[in-house]
Amino acid sequence: MDHPHVPAVPGTASSRSWLEVAQRYRHPDPAWSILEIVVTAVPFAVLWVAAYLSLSVSYWLALLFIVPAAAFLVRLFLIQHDCGHGAFFKKRLTNDWVGRALGILTCTPYDVWKRSHAIHHAHSGNLDHRGIGDINTLTVDEYLARPWWGRLVYRFYRHPLIMFVVGPAYVFIVQQRLPFGQMDGGWRPWVSAMGTNFGIAGLILLMVWFVGAGEFFMVHAPIVILAAMIGVWLFYIQHQFEETYWAESRDWSHEEAALYGSSFYDLPGVLAWMTANIGIHHVHHLYARIPFYRLPQVLRDHPELADVRRVSLVQSFKYVKLKLWDSQQRRLVAFSEIRRLSRSGKSAA
Repeated sequence: MDHPHVPAVPGTASSRSWLEVAQRYRHPDPAWSILEIVVTAVPFAVLWVAAYLSLSVSYWLALLFIVPAAAFLVRLFLIQHDCGHGAFFKKRLTNDWVGRALGILTCTPYDVWKRSHAIHHAHSGNLDHRGIGDINTLTVDEYLARPWWGRLVYRFYRHPLIMFVVGPAYVFIVQQRLPFGQMDGGWRPWVSAMGTNFGIAGLILLMVWFVGAGEFFMVHAPIVILAAMIGVWLFYIQHQFEETYWAESRDWSHEEAALYGSSFYDLPGVLAWMTANIGIHHVHHLYARIPFYRLPQVLRDHPELADVRRVSLVQSFKYVKLKLWDSQQRRLVAFSEIRRLSRSGKSAA
């Protein structure tokens, strides 16, 4: 049954039928998958070398290559992301080992991330299961119930400078060096995290030997940090928009959370390609086994899905101000709106 506050998708009796439709696109094409790796990894390597060679002329010139290199690193991460869902290759072992290898470049321990991201998919939009693999989001009531210092901490966490600049660098460079959230989960998370760390250390030593320490970090550090910032922005806008979906467990539905709690970030063609179609996020959450290169085909075959939770590039920037879930209005609201409601004496339960 559809959630009483959520309209049905045009052209279908229920969201369940869309799950059945999405499953038809799940089969990966190994040749296509390999091609996607090649057309992503090769430009990344070429841009990295070009940035390094440009250092002898000007660091500003090097930045002209660093910025697109960061975009290609994001694309490598999204290939790793598809591997984590078992979507990129037919065999699980192939997905896992390609994902682990890419994790060295993306500074992301594949098996640790794979588990936390699976939890995110299993509980996205569920108010009773927050905190793993997602952006911390409080309800209005939870925020107002906090002491002044608790509100201050949340405001600090949700500040754009922390959310999109400091936070991404901290997560990818520092936090992911240990299997936080899974430290008591046996040996597998530790092997994943430590194996990735050793791989990163080996890569750094090799590159320092080839190009020098200063040159390596002048090129690679901004690439990693900028890629992390882009990645966090994408993840943010995929779920943090005004008419997103949150519900308690008794009312929560996977299909509705996917279709209405995940955006269709309708990016221009080049940006959509660079971000591996991850903007078609509502379809991805509906059925995560679809390879990213098949997601546009879903929209072409079923154009009515393009009207569901569509967010344009320009429109997306206004959602940065949204911080809290208002369960009464069933939408994300800004801190300023809470102050207005408080002054007017209204309840924002």
